[in-house]
Amino acid sequence: MGKNSKINIWVLIAGLAVGVASLLLTFLGNPKNMGFCIACFVRDIAGATGLHQAAVVQYVRPEIIGLILGSFIMSLATKEFKAKAGSSPAVRFILGMCVMIGALVFLGCPLRMVIRMGGGDLNAFVGLAGFAIGILIGIFFLKKGFSLKRNYTVTTTEGLAMPISAVVLLVLVIAVPSIFIFSEMGPGSMHAPLFVSLAVAMVVGALAQKSRLCMVGGMRDAVMFRDFNLLSGFGVIFVTILVGNIILGNFNGFSTYLQPIAHASQLWNLLGMVIVGWGSVLLGGCPLRQLILAGEGNGDSSVTVFGMLVGAAFAHNFKLAGSAASLDPETQVYNAGGIANTGKVAVAFIFVVLLFVSVMNIPKLEKKAA
Repeated sequence: MGKNSKINIWVLIAGLAVGVASLLLTFLGNPKNMGFCIACFVRDIAGATGLHQAAVVQYVRPEIIGLILGSFIMSLATKEFKAKAGSSPAVRFILGMCVMIGALVFLGCPLRMVIRMGGGDLNAFVGLAGFAIGILIGIFFLKKGFSLKRNYTVTTTEGLAMPISAVVLLVLVIAVPSIFIFSEMGPGSMHAPLFVSLAVAMVVGALAQKSRLCMVGGMRDAVMFRDFNLLSGFGVIFVTILVGNIILGNFNGFSTYLQPIAHASQLWNLLGMVIVGWGSVLLGGCPLRQLILAGEGNGDSSVTVFGMLVGAAFAHNFKLAGSAASLDPETQVYNAGGIANTGKVAVAFIFVVLLFVSVMNIPKLEKKAA
């Protein structure tokens, strides 16, 4: 069996595991069409730790902890744990914030986008179009020579920062849960049992580390190198979710109407995911991939994850995140949801930031000639 076939098999296994895990965790209590969502779960942790006060999205999601620890354990087992850092940390922190805000404008990360697609949410297909556009913009700058420069080998302590943080958070939520804020209603109050979520996420984290699963990387490789290995994993996720929902009786056809924790303001669905795609290409991986890299000792990805955490806090403290569509139970008036004016201004500002970062990190022509 060739090398490419071997890699492809692991990607397919990882995709199947993510799809099954999402269906299982949703069945056990996670919000519908949100069995796994990196952006949503990081946002919930931000709320649980008091970084934002949106009462309906506050919970310490063990899935995030499990993904980091699963990656950490697998990287140790395969001798791939490497403590590296130093590649434009401040810029990565800001890009992490931007990607998170874009994801929360859309109401989901690339992984949840695929999960929503498998649940019949046509709004997510609009997000997919925006995501692809963002990746193409990012690829344009990559071809121009964009780079956040190389990272360097650092102390093991630096590489262990994120795994240790995950362990500390897990110990605290088990031993002294009263120090956290937990939602009593809304998506934050919906969750699968803690230890089941943790175990399932650790398996997914280990497989994602082994397979290098990344939707941004998959689409980038497909466009630049005609390599569809990584992208095939997300095809498996989509098919698994779609078939699983049909079997479980959760699929009611494709529609934009009143999809779970989603809005039908299509321009902002599109633009939010343009930000996610563009920013993730500049970072070198989607939010899921950043967690996995942080687990295997990459300090740059750890900085990005902390940027995502702060970005989630900004999104809710300053009303930048999208609001889900709703139906008034008394008047039966439909509200398509969307984002507030503050969110629209933020989206415009983030595009300026992404353009600035993209242009300023292209080597000067004279330097390239030298």
